[in-house]
Amino acid sequence: MALPGGGTVNYIQLSTVLARIWRDRRGQDLIEYALMAGFVAVAAGAIMPGVASSISTIFSQISSVLSVAASQS
Repeated sequence: MALPGGGTVNYIQLSTVLARIWRDRRGQDLIEYALMAGFVAVAAGAIMPGVASSISTIFSQISSVLSVAASQS
């Protein structure tokens, strides 16, 4: 299959790379810890309304950093 840039797709290499990515679990623990920290922050915001504005500010900053990182890749 021809690509717009003039290259071709090797389906065997593509399927090998996709299978390797699918099986890769190296970042799984980090994601689980990040989700748990987010859950704790949301729970703390629900329990202590005074903390909610600080948590909202932190999540807004994280969102803006992730948006910038996503636009650069």
